[in-house]
Amino acid sequence: MRTANRLGEFSYAWRIVLASALGIGLGLSPIPIYTLGVFAAPLAAEFEWRIDEVFAALPVLTLCALVLSPVAGLVIDRVGVRRVAIWSVLGFGVGLMAHALNPGSYWLYLATWAFVAILGIGTLPITWTRAINNWFHDCRGLALGFSLVATGFFGVFAKFYVASLIELVGWRLAFVGLGLLPILIALPAAIFLFRDANDSKVPDRVRPQSFATGAGGTPLNAAGLDASVVFQDWRFWLMCVCFVAISFGVGGTIPNLENLFSSKGFGRNDAVKLASLVGLSVVVGRLASGYLIDRVWAPAIAFCMLVPPALSCYLLMDQELTYALAAVSVLLIGLAAGAEQDLMAFLVARYFGMKSYGVVYGLMYSSFALGAGAGPWVLGRIYESSGSYDTALGYLAIAFVAGALPLLLLGRYRNFDVDQNG
Repeated sequence: MRTANRLGEFSYAWRIVLASALGIGLGLSPIPIYTLGVFAAPLAAEFEWRIDEVFAALPVLTLCALVLSPVAGLVIDRVGVRRVAIWSVLGFGVGLMAHALNPGSYWLYLATWAFVAILGIGTLPITWTRAINNWFHDCRGLALGFSLVATGFFGVFAKFYVASLIELVGWRLAFVGLGLLPILIALPAAIFLFRDANDSKVPDRVRPQSFATGAGGTPLNAAGLDASVVFQDWRFWLMCVCFVAISFGVGGTIPNLENLFSSKGFGRNDAVKLASLVGLSVVVGRLASGYLIDRVWAPAIAFCMLVPPALSCYLLMDQELTYALAAVSVLLIGLAAGAEQDLMAFLVARYFGMKSYGVVYGLMYSSFALGAGAGPWVLGRIYESSGSYDTALGYLAIAFVAGALPLLLLGRYRNFDVDQNG
């Protein structure tokens, strides 16, 4: 298929990609990870909490995601993506703003993060990527890359935005300002632009042809394996284990970057600038991985993009770490962060199909959340006990390699035109 024809999938569905990009970029998946490191110092200073106690919010989010992601997937499969997205974006923003009311109670702090997760669970990529996978076939990887690329843009923006608000008006109003972002930007996009391919208000002339007339008359959203079959497939469990390790590496590193660089002797401004480079690199990683997985076997792309951050971990252990080496290390980590969720959504669709996408992706996202939530807390504990991140960085290097290498065992994609039962 020629490039012009491939890109024709974007002629109407760019609306879905744009709404998805704003919803994901200002959602539950990136915002806590990218901003909690900025909030950590003022919260610890005002309430006399330890850094690892502040980062305990991420295990709380993880636990909620572990429990709620499969439930959200079932709801999305039953009622559709649009209603879930709209209410979750609104709830997520309100939940973030609720932090401003904390009088100093640590348990209320943790409970508020649980509140954020419960209300915002539908802002996770599970909601948006289902629609992307239904709207796109030949450019699926690129569309996923564009929809997830906003995590990089908003990662850069959110760090500086929150840091500036804290300096100007304090951390309480900074939480209010952060909560307004999804409500003012992502919510209108979800209301006016975001619809799944089977939505009755989508004109028939722009509905994906393969969605309406799949192979043998099977609709695209019904092509694939039953969830019961997927959960008996070793590929599913291999992916789950791999994404625990990968998300532990990426999720453990990013929220700790500011504190890591401060511990290496960098000033506060330099530490924030270096940490913010990860957002720019995520953008490159999203687009590069999205473009490549449409053309090259995705597990090979995963290996090439997820192993180099192991080198970053060893570079960051250098006691004489220079600004240049620190920047290179952050950029490599950002490339991995840019590839991980694109790959997960793409692999679920290509190996298991769309029939049970919501619950399958939801359960796999639970494994992803397990690593992403545990990583920052583990690193924080190691730092508090030893005064250094070096030991933890060695563990992260192992996690990157251990997560990427087994994906090469997945084998060929399933062809759901002819293969419905695995």
